[in-house]
Amino acid sequence: MRDVPGVILTATMWAYYGVSVPVMVARARRRTGHPVGFVPELRRERVMWLIWAPLMAAWMVLPYLAITRRHPLLAVPPIALADPVLATARWAAAVCGVLCFFGVLTCIARMGTNWRVAVVPSQRTELVTEGLYARIRHPIYGFNVLLMLCSAIIVPTVPMCAVGAVHVALIVLKVRNEERFLLATHGAAYAAYCRRTGRFFPRLPARNS
Repeated sequence: MRDVPGVILTATMWAYYGVSVPVMVARARRRTGHPVGFVPELRRERVMWLIWAPLMAAWMVLPYLAITRRHPLLAVPPIALADPVLATARWAAAVCGVLCFFGVLTCIARMGTNWRVAVVPSQRTELVTEGLYARIRHPIYGFNVLLMLCSAIIVPTVPMCAVGAVHVALIVLKVRNEERFLLATHGAAYAAYCRRTGRFFPRLPARNS
């Protein structure tokens, strides 16, 4: 029997990084007439990109290998397929992963010509604070973290978990780098925005004492 959650994840990752990202980069470059940071300019982001590029390739390939190979290091563990609770969790993660993919597309559309892959120091973009951005500073990265978690649930293998751990660590580093740049660019306006929003997920309301 074909592993449907694995197939869904494989299709999602190829649609995301294999199709959508290149199309969005080309479209943004055409609309703005400027580089959108696909090749990072800052040294720190270039170093991260050297790690991120093979990491994204692995994220695309590992789900495919999990559903086409029987190697114990790559294939989905039999218990994840046989146990009803784990099997249900994998289905839920597959649906959540698809929603994360469309969530990313929605956020990029909301950013419009302000969307960049990496920091471009020579360009000043507007501060987007509408839609999900009214509650979350980095919803795209938040969806990526959630999609990575879904991937680890669907393909609970050592390589996928290792890719996930490094991916999340890089996202945290990249977000901190972007926030330093945005704070230097937008000053008090961005500082105030940070105080009322969460980084990856909505900020919980403060309890009244």
